[in-house]
Amino acid sequence: MRTLLRIGTRASLLAVTQSTWVKTQIEQAHPGTRVELVKITTKGDRILDVPLAKVGGKGLFVKEIEDALLAGEVDLAVHSMKDVPTELPEGLHIGVIPVRETPYDAFLSKTCTTLADLPQGATIGTSSLRRKSQLMALRPDLDIVDLRGNIDTRLRKLDEGVYDAIILAGAGLRRLHLEHRITALLEPTQMLPAISQGALGIELRQDDTELADGLRFLHHGETAVAVEAERAFLLRLEGGCQVPIAAHATLDSGSVTLTGLIASVDGRQILKEATTGPAEQAARLGAQLAQTLLDRGGKAILDAVYCSASTSPHSPLSA
Repeated sequence: MRTLLRIGTRASLLAVTQSTWVKTQIEQAHPGTRVELVKITTKGDRILDVPLAKVGGKGLFVKEIEDALLAGEVDLAVHSMKDVPTELPEGLHIGVIPVRETPYDAFLSKTCTTLADLPQGATIGTSSLRRKSQLMALRPDLDIVDLRGNIDTRLRKLDEGVYDAIILAGAGLRRLHLEHRITALLEPTQMLPAISQGALGIELRQDDTELADGLRFLHHGETAVAVEAERAFLLRLEGGCQVPIAAHATLDSGSVTLTGLIASVDGRQILKEATTGPAEQAARLGAQLAQTLLDRGGKAILDAVYCSASTSPHSPLSA
């Protein structure tokens, strides 16, 4: 292992916390190696006044970091896997996937203990079309409002009473040691998580085999299989992180169970199905489940979502 490694990371508190964890793991495993964080501002970090779904989801939080990786300005990148497009730039790969944090969404409220407890017409904040569509299916009476900004900003708005409740990823709160703010974790039967939510990915140059070997100790096989199944589902749907689709995979005794969902933005159409098969066929299972949902009406739902997005002046589809 070389004596100096540079990690490319977003500058947000959560991204830096995640990258610092990787830095610590590397330095403990390789005492002769010093690791530096290189903070990089991405397009998704710069655009804070427009819902992400109207900007275009693919690569919003990774492109500039990948450019730095390809240019040799950093040696590796640490990403939240839910932000990583299914197709990577030539010359790069996700070489290591560490153990996953909770994939579940977290319900936060100062006044209610569960989503069902919210009074009719209560205001709930989320920046995700996936969450919005499932919330509307569960509680069409709620007032669902866009919520952007870093975690501190979102928590402050909740504390100030701007929202009666908000939905955030449980993994981010736990990594920041803010689990005490979680009122309840939403089970997948209530709200299916984002694809790869809670999982980290370490992106490397494909020709840097020495570094890949040196980081192999961080790789978690079960998490990698689950992520492979979920991302194969995403790839077949050709979706980004800001489309109302979801998937969650679990492993048990060498088998992977994958549940997938396609929803309309208004929550009136929810297609959801599960499949189980050998872990070594995770990618095939993901693709097959996606095709099943497409055939059941998912293609028409997604076509409507993309058509709507193409009419937005902020969408790259309209360029």
